[in-house]
Amino acid sequence: MSLQLFSIGIDVGGTNMRAAQISPKGEIIRKTSVTGSRDPSKAVTLIKSLIHGMDGAHAAAIGIGIPGRVDGWTGKIISGGFLNLSGCDLQSEMSATSARPVTVANDCSMALIGEARVGAARGMNSSVMLTIGTGIGGAVMENGRIVNGRRCAGQLGHLVVNLHGQPCPCGQRGCIETESSGTALQRHLREAGYAPETRFEAILALAQAGDEAALQVMTAWAAPLKSAINTLSAAFDPDVVLLGGGMGKAALAALSFLPRSETWYEADIRGARLDDDAGVIGCGLAAFDLINAGHHGKSAPDKRLVMVNGVPASGKSAIAHKIAGETGWQVLSLDEIKNPFLELMDNVDRPFNRLLGRASYKSIFSIIRAAAPGTTFIVDAWFGFQPADVLQQHIAMAGITQIVELWCHAPAETIGERYRSRLENRLPGHPGASYIPELIELAQRAKPIGLGPALNIDTTQPKDVKTILDWVENAFENTEELSRTDFL
Repeated sequence: MSLQLFSIGIDVGGTNMRAAQISPKGEIIRKTSVTGSRDPSKAVTLIKSLIHGMDGAHAAAIGIGIPGRVDGWTGKIISGGFLNLSGCDLQSEMSATSARPVTVANDCSMALIGEARVGAARGMNSSVMLTIGTGIGGAVMENGRIVNGRRCAGQLGHLVVNLHGQPCPCGQRGCIETESSGTALQRHLREAGYAPETRFEAILALAQAGDEAALQVMTAWAAPLKSAINTLSAAFDPDVVLLGGGMGKAALAALSFLPRSETWYEADIRGARLDDDAGVIGCGLAAFDLINAGHHGKSAPDKRLVMVNGVPASGKSAIAHKIAGETGWQVLSLDEIKNPFLELMDNVDRPFNRLLGRASYKSIFSIIRAAAPGTTFIVDAWFGFQPADVLQQHIAMAGITQIVELWCHAPAETIGERYRSRLENRLPGHPGASYIPELIELAQRAKPIGLGPALNIDTTQPKDVKTILDWVENAFENTEELSRTDFL
């Protein structure tokens, strides 16, 4: 069956960092937040800690939203404001740390993905988002995809609305960020004679009561924003313009005080619906996009795994290689990875042999992870030698989307005799004859893993490879309908 995985969404802000486990449907499974840091090295450490706290066996991929300019094609951070992570290869560093695929994008782009899939822009063909807080972030979506331009389109906070306005860190004057951000509102309040601690709610109440000074503040703050929205409407003619961020709802309220004007550029302006969760939800959904689609948005083919499972000497290797001979699918086995090391090492004892086994196990899934979507692998192993959660974590890391299991078994005494007959040909480091009673006991209690449809194969009976292959292909095509079966 197809595995039900989750992704990890990380929304990096200067004030707070948020993290969540996100389902493929955009549902929050679990979330947390911590106080952020302006120090780049501390911020990176916090991101790693959040990922670790959200990680689990079924974590498929990670999405990270970063404030500032991020190359939409490569994930490279070009520049930042309050938190400047430029020059940090966050994507590679987090992928290496977590052993998960990682996508990095601008935080507002991630928030718009969330709103477009499960929020206020759901069902819309095109949308624009402005996130209003300390500064102003922006993102544009056309035909369900974020517009990246050459590298980092969507820096909408730097649309110029006042040629003689305040200087902006970007090098221009009068950017919307300098006129209609939360920081700009504080300046407008100060210039109107209000105390620094004055809250927006107080000014809103005064404006609603007709207070002239409060109305002037509302106009000074909201009019440049409306001018920018008109420009965006002229450029993109979106189905909807969303206002999000910590001051998004305040900005929407402030716009209501502007006189209605008849122009060509009236837009459907709405408040974002997901509030502070938009970023982590969008990051999580972008992470699923990373593993399920290429740059052109086409669904990637399934990466399939045929688990040929059974205790040592159960006959599983013969089954694995017969299937490979018919299909051309690559076989990966613990012994084939481990044995070259045993050939070159002296005095290998059983504990070290098991250590090599665990390393080989991880290597198998690293190889699968590096393979292209659409590939099918046969893994020949006794999967019960490691805990089930370790296997599930490796499967998630490898990006495997479909699994079928061939459970190879024989009478316990037969397995013991097979193992005894092979002792002369086994490399030093493998358990000797003293292991046989333990193996017989293991064979009596061993059972399939059960992560997908399972076919029981008695390896003491004649085997029709074509029948096995027909079952495998049918299982992959009908994974929701098939369960553990007893054909053979």
